[in-house]
Amino acid sequence: MSGNRNHTDYLQRAAMYDLLAHNFKYSNPNLHMHYYLKHLKYMNKAMIMRNIQQSQAEGRVRFLHTSPDSPDIDIYINGQMQVKRLPFRVASNYLALKPGKYHIDIYPTGNSIDSVLNKRITIEPGKSYTLAAIDSVKKMRLLPYLTQPEVPPNESKIRFLHLSSDTGALDIAVKDRDVVFPNISYKQATDYLGIMPMTVDLEVREAGTKNVVLPLPKAQFRPNETYTIVLIGLSKGDPAFQAMVLKD
Repeated sequence: MSGNRNHTDYLQRAAMYDLLAHNFKYSNPNLHMHYYLKHLKYMNKAMIMRNIQQSQAEGRVRFLHTSPDSPDIDIYINGQMQVKRLPFRVASNYLALKPGKYHIDIYPTGNSIDSVLNKRITIEPGKSYTLAAIDSVKKMRLLPYLTQPEVPPNESKIRFLHLSSDTGALDIAVKDRDVVFPNISYKQATDYLGIMPMTVDLEVREAGTKNVVLPLPKAQFRPNETYTIVLIGLSKGDPAFQAMVLKD
């Protein structure tokens, strides 16, 4: 075999020695033990290689602009511009990043001198993140939310994320019916809920009341898709309180 062996190569080699060990189990105990020890050796190599490959798996990160009074933003990672002119109510595409620590700088578009935010983040192997720029431009923060795009075949998965800074706790309910996600506070992401694909009328209510603050008619959830529905804007100002749908 070539020098660049991977987890699968070692598993195949281990399986071959397991077969040889089995063949000699009764006819030649010495050869049986010889091949069985080789089987164990390559199983161990396979486990080590798998751990190495998992630790090197890239993470993914996207940026979400929900700061209501901020202009479009440019986002730098370790001093390099990676996202240009990201407007309010838009999420960037995912960027692949090796595991490790990164320095994030956010500037108003076209102004690379006066940053509005500096933050260090840690990317773990194989994980996906949504980094949300929240609050007013003078108090901007960048909050990480793990996204879990995996979904069972032919099902959908949904969650809600409350990023409206002047809005109290919220319930998400099926129209005129039961609450599905209760008492979501500012900055909170709900757990994901697995559902059958459907189109359904939802509504956002003041927590613990029947008072609807935002109807969400004909919300459509397709098979094999995962959704984060983000509540943004302002209840008492501009831009108005609204929902945006992200596919994870």
